[in-house]
Amino acid sequence: MLINTPALQRVCILATDKVFASTLMQAKDFFHLASLRHGLQLEQGPVPSFETRLVSPCGGAVNTFSEVSLNVDGPLADADVILLPAFWESFEVLLARYPQVVPWLQAQHARGAVLCGEASGVFWLAEAGLLDGCEATTYWRFFETFSQRFPQVQLNPDKHLTDAGNVYCTAGATSASDLYIHLIERFCGLRVAQGVARDILFEVQRNYSPGRIGFGGQKLHQDPAILQIQQWLEDHFAEKFRFEDIARDHGMSIRNFMRRFHAATGDKPLHYLQRLRIETARGLLATTRRSVKAISYEVGYDDASFFARLFRQHTGVTPNAYRQQRLPAAAA
Repeated sequence: MLINTPALQRVCILATDKVFASTLMQAKDFFHLASLRHGLQLEQGPVPSFETRLVSPCGGAVNTFSEVSLNVDGPLADADVILLPAFWESFEVLLARYPQVVPWLQAQHARGAVLCGEASGVFWLAEAGLLDGCEATTYWRFFETFSQRFPQVQLNPDKHLTDAGNVYCTAGATSASDLYIHLIERFCGLRVAQGVARDILFEVQRNYSPGRIGFGGQKLHQDPAILQIQQWLEDHFAEKFRFEDIARDHGMSIRNFMRRFHAATGDKPLHYLQRLRIETARGLLATTRRSVKAISYEVGYDDASFFARLFRQHTGVTPNAYRQQRLPAAAA
């Protein structure tokens, strides 16, 4: 699903009692650094190009999980992006203490804000009804509780990052990092996203070239053979090959490969490959002037008409419409 990308004005990060300060400040650091880099790119000097604010339901300080009193920038406010960090508290307790959070999220979603929950922070999104009928994920320890409380949400325990349009869920800090880089690329451009990834992810070597950012959360599993295959697909996605040959080369039958790939990534191999090609095409459409036919061939499709139909299935728009909507971001 394609979402229009207006200029980013304000990011709000929700602070509540018992919040994990590390997850809250991780979000703050990512987006504050992005605002500084974006300001430099816009030739504004070392001045943030958008606000990154810590907000609390009452506008005052909160007592974090580690018993540190944390000051905030103000109360709940309008925002373009809202980040909901993880907390260590009964959700029922927080819900009773902060009844204003759910209607705030509903109102912000209605006005087009991007909402992101990390681990237990996903509970806020589900409580607001913003995940009804949608795929979601959370930290594995919360799967049973989450499923019982929100049976209308399609919980996918095999994924570490889910995208329901403007509502994102991550399982923890690492997948949240992937999501933040993805959103920075969306709002601030590829160069800013790559710069933030280089500056802040000191020991994490990830490929944040166009179209690859959204796949990081699907690599947080414990199957090294499937991880090798994912890396191979990233390097050879445009080539002609058979999954039967890939399975054999890694000592698996095709049936075992299909089962293990889906268990590790949450995707069937063909769908994963299609997403990889389409996401790469999205990056090329947004950052180059190559023709749709040339991009189709570059990502592995000889038939441009088939590519255009597949692109529309995955994004909801045609390649040309996507390019037109991304031109302002690509020019920034």
